Amino acid sequence: MISINYLLDILKYLIAGLGVVGVAFVLIKPYIQRAERIQILEIKKSISNQTLPLRLQAYERMVLLIERVNPSNLLVRINAPAYTPQELHVIVLNEISTEYQHNISQQIYVSNEAWQVVKKVKEDTINLFNNVIRTLPENATGMDVSRLMLTHLNQLETDPYDIATAMIKKDLDFIF
Repeated sequence: MISINYLLDILKYLIAGLGVVGVAFVLIKPYIQRAERIQILEIKKSISNQTLPLRLQAYERMVLLIERVNPSNLLVRINAPAYTPQELHVIVLNEISTEYQHNISQQIYVSNEAWQVVKKVKEDTINLFNNVIRTLPENATGMDVSRLMLTHLNQLETDPYDIATAMIKKDLDFIF
């Protein structure tokens, strides 16, 4: 039979061993945590290096979207005089919707504020076209729509498309 002294000796060695392991763990834990933090920082840096070009491209595409839905550019691209106001209205709404849908995935890479600016530009441009179409006389032409749109934009104190572009650029400054 195992003697009590023998069990006490095993218990003493076990407690001493656990004490050594505990002290070693307390001493080594900060080094393990530091190494873990370094690895996390390296992973974040790697991800940042991979996403930065995507984010820059997304901001470029937001500026391009704003420029493409700007009536000054949109009406020239569509060749507005060739259409009736109703045809032009449908084409313009389709162009704006297509541009927006083409770039909708870019919201992942831009800030929420930048994306809200783009959405507001889209909605305001659609509202502007809708309001202009409503105010036209029945015998109006596509040229009349263009003229009225551009006149309305020229009467504004500040160009909303320039303001939106400036806001996107300002948002981009936070990246750098």
